[in-house]
Amino acid sequence: MIVDEIRSNRVSTATGLTQFYLEAGPPDAPVLLLLHGFPELAFSWRKVMPPLARLGFRVVAPDQRGYGQTTGWVDGFDGDVESYRLVRLAGDAVAFLAAIGARDATAVIGHDFGSPVAHAAALMRPDVFRACVMMSAPVPSPQALPLGATRADASASARESDRESDRDVHADLATLPRPRKHYQWYYSTRDAAQEMLTPPEGLHAFLRAYYHVKSADWADNRPEPLARWSAEALARLPTYYVMDLADTMPEAVAPHAPSPDEVRAATWLTDDELAVYVERFQARGFQAPLNWYRCQTEGRNAADLRLWAGQRLAVPTAFIAGASDWGIHQVPGALAAMETSGSTDYRGTTLVPGAGHWVQQERPDEVVAALTAFLQSLA
Repeated sequence: MIVDEIRSNRVSTATGLTQFYLEAGPPDAPVLLLLHGFPELAFSWRKVMPPLARLGFRVVAPDQRGYGQTTGWVDGFDGDVESYRLVRLAGDAVAFLAAIGARDATAVIGHDFGSPVAHAAALMRPDVFRACVMMSAPVPSPQALPLGATRADASASARESDRESDRDVHADLATLPRPRKHYQWYYSTRDAAQEMLTPPEGLHAFLRAYYHVKSADWADNRPEPLARWSAEALARLPTYYVMDLADTMPEAVAPHAPSPDEVRAATWLTDDELAVYVERFQARGFQAPLNWYRCQTEGRNAADLRLWAGQRLAVPTAFIAGASDWGIHQVPGALAAMETSGSTDYRGTTLVPGAGHWVQQERPDEVVAALTAFLQSLA
């Protein structure tokens, strides 16, 4: 399944992982570090790695903590959830570079939940990660605490950073005429991992529907900015983001599963390629990846990021996403905040036509072109 120009390897890191990774390009070239999201793998970067390597880079993409063929992490809902905090995931990235013999990376590039990991890594260690590209999930800088802030003020700031407010938006969602719930809080429940692993239709059919409904192939993906973080505004999001209250995620996406003709037309994700994801998640499950979301929804990440309150990225920064991706708008105001005040050197936003959430798989040529322009600008 991996093209000839991509190699696979494993390395033991200082953070206790035995990390599986894919690599393309000369081993002594400047490094590009690619960080996947959910439900993804290093494999998700397969289409962009060879052309980026041909630009003269050593392109490396690990299975992150909790995913795929990487080992050394603690599983389970009642396991070591703390190890999935952003600060720990950023530490994994630093340790991974050291383990493969690299002092730094020309850029760290993250997709989906890999985007906040890339942001955190560049925010915390700009000496190691010389530039940052976020994809599909805009990440503003941590909010500054006001002068004279009290503990209560800090708690409010943490709630806001975790997309909570004093008004209980989740209770409001549940009492809408069509009761709803936010997918990240569903992912944080005890039953979500098993419900996603063993749906009645099978894991292959569930993942096929999940990838389809978040791609540009699903015609109902016509994103637009939301005015505010309120139940009424959030209810405009598709049900794979703001779910019907009683649904599991497989139940949320099943009504929109692609037809056989749509599956055949989805050349960006063939059944053989999808089978790689099915095999890996069947073997390792979803709980460890979902623990990433628990660190977000339960405030662990906000508490850690308070150390960098008010700090902007100090490295060249860019953002890439599919034009048909609701993910760029699911947090009202996040994209604008990232563009205007997220970096001291913001070099632009690229929205790729004909791509949804899986932009580097749906439209790899356009993503490579955007990354090439950004990397050339660094020189």
